[in-house]
Parts: sequence; C-alpha cells; structure tokens
Amino acid sequence: MDTLFSYALLLGTLGIFAYVAYKAATDYEIDDDTYLSARGTQGWQRIGLSLFASGMGVWVLLGPSEVAYYGGFWDVMGYAVSSSTPFLLLAYVGPKIRDSLPDGVTLADYVRLRLGRRMQIYVGLISILYMFTFLFAEFTAIGKVMDELVGIKPLIPMILVGVVTAAYTAYGGLPASLATDRVQALAIALLVTTLLLFLFGADMGQLIDDAKAYNPDGFDATWSHGSMSYMGSLKSGLALVVAITAAEMFSQGNWQRAYASEDDEALQRGALLAAVMVFPLVFVMGILGTVAAGQGGVSDPSIAFFYLVDGTSSLIVAAFIVLVVSLVCSSTDTLQNAIVASVSRDITDGRMSIVYSRIVTVAMIPLAIYLATGPTILGFQFNAWSVFGIFLFADMLAAATVAPILLTLWGGVSSRGALLGCLAGLASVAVYGMIEPPADSQFYMYLIHPTGGAIPASDGGLTNLWPFVSAIIGSATVTVAGSYALPDEVE
Repeated sequence: MDTLFSYALLLGTLGIFAYVAYKAATDYEIDDDTYLSARGTQGWQRIGLSLFASGMGVWVLLGPSEVAYYGGFWDVMGYAVSSSTPFLLLAYVGPKIRDSLPDGVTLADYVRLRLGRRMQIYVGLISILYMFTFLFAEFTAIGKVMDELVGIKPLIPMILVGVVTAAYTAYGGLPASLATDRVQALAIALLVTTLLLFLFGADMGQLIDDAKAYNPDGFDATWSHGSMSYMGSLKSGLALVVAITAAEMFSQGNWQRAYASEDDEALQRGALLAAVMVFPLVFVMGILGTVAAGQGGVSDPSIAFFYLVDGTSSLIVAAFIVLVVSLVCSSTDTLQNAIVASVSRDITDGRMSIVYSRIVTVAMIPLAIYLATGPTILGFQFNAWSVFGIFLFADMLAAATVAPILLTLWGGVSSRGALLGCLAGLASVAVYGMIEPPADSQFYMYLIHPTGGAIPASDGGLTNLWPFVSAIIGSATVTVAGSYALPDEVE
C-alpha cells in the first residue's frame, strides 16, 4: 500500500475520533466530577459498548494469538474467558459498591470507605502500575503492527496516537472517552467480523485443519506447538482466568463506567453486553494463533495473526489500519483518564483540580511512548518479555489484594485484617516457591515473575496457576482470621 495513503488513513481516523470527542465534550459542563465520572449519564447500551471498546486494544490482535501459538486449546479458552469474567464480576459487584458509595469514582474510593486511607493508597498504586504498563504496551503494539502492515516507522504512529488521544481526553475527560468508545466499538465489531469472513470464510475446512495441526518446525517438545488439539495446558488456561480477572478489578476505567451508568440495571445489562461481545472475538483471535502455528513456525509469535494476512489486497490493509487505530484509541484514551482518576482520587486525596488533571493526562504520554520504544533503564530492558513480566507482576499484586477487597462485601473485614491479608497473599507465593522451587531460580522468583522465570511455565503454557492460587487463598484466609483477631474499633 502507498505510504502516503497509509498516513492519510491514519490521520483521518484519528481526526474522526477527535471530532467526536470534541462534540461530545461541548454537550457537558465539564467540572471536576464530570471530568472523572460522567456520573449517571449513560444507558445500558452505551455502557456496554464503552466497556467493550475500552477493554479492547491492539493487544487483541497480538496477545490471544501469541498465547495460543504456544499454549493450545486451554490457553485460548482461558484468554477468552478471562476477557469476559471482569465484566461478569462488575455486573455482580458493581451495583453493591455503587450503593455503598454513590459519590465514588474508583475502586480505591470504596476501599477507603471500608479499609482506610492506607489501603486506598496501596490499591491506587497497584492500579496505576497495571494501567500504565497497559498504556505503554498499547503504544508498543501500535508501533509494531503499523510497521508490519505498511512499513511505517513505529515511533510515528505512537506519537500521533499519543498526541491526539491526550488532546481530546485532556479537553473532554471521561465524557469524551465515552463518546469515542461508541464509535470505536461499532467500528471494531464491524471491521473484525467483515475481515475475518472475507479472509477465512471461503476455506473453513483448511482453517480448521491448520488449527488442529501441530507446529511442524520441530520446536522444543515441551511446548504444545500451538494446536487446538493440545489439551495439556489446562492449568495455564486457568491461571490466565485468575490472573487477568484479578488484575482487571484494578482497571479503574471499568469503575468509572460503573459510576457513569444511569442506574444499577444499566450497569448490569451493559456489563453483560460487553462480556458477550468480547468472548467470541478473543476466542477467534486465539484460534488464528494456532492456525499460524499449524502452518509453520513464525519468527515473531506476537504478530502470528499478521502472517496469515500477509500479501492481501490494499483494501484489506486499509481496513486493518482503521481497525488498529480504533483499537489503540479505544484503550489508550480510557487508560489516560483512568490513571488521572487514580492519581486525583487515590493518591492526592481529591485535591488535584481539573487543570492539574489535564496536565497529568498530557504529561504521561511522553514517558509511555519512551518506554514503548524499548529502552534499557538501570540495566532493565523494556522488551516484549519484560513487559509481559511487568504485567504478570502487577497481576500477582492484584491477586494478593482482590480477595481482601471483595471480602469487604461480607461486612466483617477489618482494615488491619485486610492489610495483613494482602501481605499474607504475597508471603504465600514465597512459601509456594519454597515447596515447589522454580527451575534454576530462587523461591521468591514467583513474586517477580509467576512463571518462575522460565518460558514456558511448568504448566505447559505462558503462565503458572499455583502462584496465583496461593496468593488468593493465603490472602483470603489471613484476612478472615485477622479480621476476627483484630476487629476495627467501634467509634
């Protein structure tokens, strides 16, 4: 495809989103609360589309197919289920938290109500770590995909996406993000369905055969070779469900949308709509990773899907450009506003005005883009595996924290019991490492990298189930016991 036309399509798509966001922002009087919550303004269809779009990202074209390339059927299923379960949990838990704290914005707002200021800061920091890692990973992905599709140098789309999304998010806050989400959700659903039908619908038999085939290139026999026939990665698939569900509880974009819902029914129905939309998309993208494996090894499994569309027509490439821009904008604008919400509400205790919120929105982009270029800082290289490791580390912190927070709905949890539970969750992972030491590494490695530092993990996929289970069981047990032993003082 002509490079000039690719630039025009990239800029044109970004321009449409910027215009939609600007028009939406002019419909509101943007005060501090509206900027962060758009409180009570969205019906269930809008909430569903927004949750779907904000939960998507360029990762959906890379992550599921890469995991499937290595892990086979259960990793595919685990990834798809784990993409839906956060919305199902939000549909159940969200109304309870809204009712407990009607004027909240983030999950940590509720944590403060039940567990105090120190736990609010802790949960806020976990959330920011997770979301910022997600943000610069999305910039990494858009650079890699645009380079693969049309040969544009990775830094250029990173900068363009960063500038445009930061501009309209800083100006319009959450109302702007919600408006673009609706357009992006419809574009993503339409483009993905059309492209998949056009590319693969005519030869489904061969597609199924390739998905069931094992990689013929003679990779290490401990790998599953990316076949949908491989059933040995059940524990790895379950680990994905546990890790991603726990981590997504700390994605504040979901909680902002919980408060943006008109009422509890709108939140529940919208969350269920998002769950129904996201599952088949992630599952199909995972299957295509096993198709790429069945057709032969690829040099970069993270872009396995794009090996399948290599050499297609310019029209298809043009549609992919619109798709990837829609995907990256739908996630990055959500993450920018959600990070600002956590900084404002959880770290500065609500003392950050809308002016400073806009400054933070813009200021985070240069750092995110810099990290997306893969620098080495103090000996730590930000490459694909290191970013995956940061995600897993954040997932582990989330897994050790999610049970104490959810147990507050029981009503008997004390602030000291919950804090001890979070610490015990992390300690339980270290204890598991002593019982089942990681290969060629120290017992604490599961805390830093839940695969134990080994790729693949011992469970036959990219993740290891038992460190996450240890974190959840240990934190839940100590939270309950500690709450009985150290109840909060009644004022």
